[in-house]
Amino acid sequence: MVIRIVFLFLCGLAGLYLFFNGLEVREYYIIGVVGGLLTAALGLLLENAIRRVPLGVVLGAMAGFLSGIVAAGVIGFTVGALLPDLPTARLPLQIFLLLIFSYLGVTIGMKIGREFQTRGTAGPIRTSPGEVSNKILDTSVIIEGRIADLCETGFLEGTFVVPQFILHELQHIADSSDSMKRARGRRGLDVLHRIQKMVDIDVRIVENDFPHIRNVDAKLVALGKEMDARIITNDLNLNKVAELQGVRVLNINELCNALKPVVLPGEVLRVFILKEGKESGQGVAYLDDGTMIVVDNAKRLIGKNVDVIVTSVLQTTAGRMIFTRLRDGGEKEKEEIHVTREHA
Repeated sequence: MVIRIVFLFLCGLAGLYLFFNGLEVREYYIIGVVGGLLTAALGLLLENAIRRVPLGVVLGAMAGFLSGIVAAGVIGFTVGALLPDLPTARLPLQIFLLLIFSYLGVTIGMKIGREFQTRGTAGPIRTSPGEVSNKILDTSVIIEGRIADLCETGFLEGTFVVPQFILHELQHIADSSDSMKRARGRRGLDVLHRIQKMVDIDVRIVENDFPHIRNVDAKLVALGKEMDARIITNDLNLNKVAELQGVRVLNINELCNALKPVVLPGEVLRVFILKEGKESGQGVAYLDDGTMIVVDNAKRLIGKNVDVIVTSVLQTTAGRMIFTRLRDGGEKEKEEIHVTREHA
């Protein structure tokens, strides 16, 4: 703040000196002061805008601007030497070349800076069409931990991109005063460290940020668009928003549901009735993968293993539910007779 105040003061003095001594328009010296202050305000606005732009983009724009000035000077000098009979057109031509090449230099430099900003320290982040695509990790999928087990199986490989704003969110959760949140945040950092040590996985930390976007999910979608990468998550809302904006998503929950064994109506299952269901008389059991099984008229059999027959299967966004009924003795006896005849 002190530096900015000094900067405003010095710009005001410079404007006063220009009008009072340089231009010798002393009766309008106040215009010089106001002009100096306005120039300083413009500089502060530019500083605020530059702060929101990644450093690589700023350096690229500066390098492109200087390159454009040099190119305009060289071309203007060459044209002036080749056409010495057009002295009146030389100045407008040089101004025109300076504006064109400065603009082109800034835009090209910003594009190159943005490209380098999306690269890691050891190589390029972007991949060619024939290579494994980049995958951006969401906070929820890092904290959950199943992504590390999946990587160890070898089904996922390539480059995992972790933006700095995701690391900041993990650190914020790990530093929370709530013990539960603190434990989840630390587990997320441990999972990320575990993935980073895997041989087939390349974890890249990128500085890309979008200061004009506050929501972390929206930042992930913007980064996925910018890097042409997929987002790995287990957040259903993020999944829907990303797909609506054309960003591909790898949802861990969808993968787990796809890997669950297929159960068809009429199949017989052996289950353990664990608790009472929501409806009257119902019992609830679970498969090894966590799939809920609702058994009609099984409340009286809580704590026992029973045979049930599948009546229907309901697939929901939260998972799959299997509805069954108890297998009576007559059905069991008929099946045993059928099996005996087949063996005979």
